[in-house]
Amino acid sequence: MTMIGDDLQQVKNRIAKACAAEGRSASEVRLLAVSKTFGPEAVRAAFEAGQRAFGENYVQEGLEKIEALADLRDQLEWHCIGPLQSNKTRPVAANFDWVHSVDRLKIAERLSDQRPAGLPPLQVCLQVNVDGGANKSGVPPEEALALARAVAALPHLTLRGLMAIPEPAPDFAAQREVCLRARAVFDQIRAAGIALDTLSLGMSGDLEAAVSAGSTMVRIGTAIFGAR
Repeated sequence: MTMIGDDLQQVKNRIAKACAAEGRSASEVRLLAVSKTFGPEAVRAAFEAGQRAFGENYVQEGLEKIEALADLRDQLEWHCIGPLQSNKTRPVAANFDWVHSVDRLKIAERLSDQRPAGLPPLQVCLQVNVDGGANKSGVPPEEALALARAVAALPHLTLRGLMAIPEPAPDFAAQREVCLRARAVFDQIRAAGIALDTLSLGMSGDLEAAVSAGSTMVRIGTAIFGAR
């Protein structure tokens, strides 16, 4: 499993290089290791290599890993990054630290209502559909500010920022252009007085373009754990 440690270091090097190219500090971009379809042993190997934040796309799979790695619970930060149905909000509210995929008020209200009293607020990002795909999750950019205002007012959530999953683009310039659409929505919401600090943008294939566009958190799976 030392290979995971090596791959993790290579990804950190990519982030540092991408930040340097933009005059940014590497400390401005957090690495979220996306562990979907890889078992608890892979997460543990990444943890032993220094990684602390992990993203899961599938609620049930994430819950099983959280339970299997209960001995590390205080040291791990679990992020739910996949589409979230209403009937799955309760276990997510009770077990995850972050949710990136809030795209409608009903989901946010349920997460707030179902967050257990003894836990700190659930950290959330709004998912924005920046390229308009009809079948994609995410709030349309023009509706994001109204949703942000409503979510920011909920008692047991802390609105941290935005998340986007752009369609694959053929080259750096095209990748950066679509990432900049997410950045524009992020800037619009901040300009309206809502204190966002997280732009969750960029995956294994486009992290350099995302960092160039202002991402503060990249979600990397394949480049750390291997092909699925």
